[in-house]
Amino acid sequence: MIIIESKQRGLDKIRCLYPNAIIVDVTIDSPYALRKLSPFYIWGNIPVRFNSNATATCVEAVWQGLKVFEKVDIDTTIFNKTQPEDIIRESNDYGKCIGYKRGIYGKELYDYIKAREYIFIPTYRWMLENNAYNIINRLRTVNATKDIVLLDYCTNSDIENTAEPLSHAFLVKAYTEGLPPYEDVIITKTIHRICSNGRREWHYTTEERTFKEIPTEVSKDIQLKIDFDSTIIE
Repeated sequence: MIIIESKQRGLDKIRCLYPNAIIVDVTIDSPYALRKLSPFYIWGNIPVRFNSNATATCVEAVWQGLKVFEKVDIDTTIFNKTQPEDIIRESNDYGKCIGYKRGIYGKELYDYIKAREYIFIPTYRWMLENNAYNIINRLRTVNATKDIVLLDYCTNSDIENTAEPLSHAFLVKAYTEGLPPYEDVIITKTIHRICSNGRREWHYTTEERTFKEIPTEVSKDIQLKIDFDSTIIE
């Protein structure tokens, strides 16, 4: 099982609640390698949705850059920012946020929920599949025998709840376990089997649910140094 907990609850309390679980800090402020799962982590070359030639430094830069306010349109300079404080665009400075533009040149404006569905969630998925897929596979391997607690600053797992930001730890859980909005990462394979009793053999097929493999060219050197057997993943 993968559990999402607020980092602000404090590590000691979380350890008491889940004494046998592996605790994973996936925030950008994590001192451990799993900060690579944060939408603020600077991978570079993250595609900007609906624009084939545009890229950004991180997932959050795509999200913030396409935000539209009452007084200010999108800001493509955000795509090149590398510091969290420079990436975040506050509505207090520009008036109320009125939506997110469907790409740099798009005319359609998505509301908060649709923007999550069509911009943030697909962009985060691209990051997982192209930059952090080895980490996801390690999480799946470990989670087969141990519970994992993901620490995030927010724990909102409801895409339609606009009262607080969507937890990226929730998206990690969803992709790792094959849950919505990433349920399609689980596929059904037809397995051909042969059985024999010594005198005759017969053939039959069974169906097996498994995770879809994603070809990746990501270097494994840093990612596989993560110690998934310690209390705190490093």
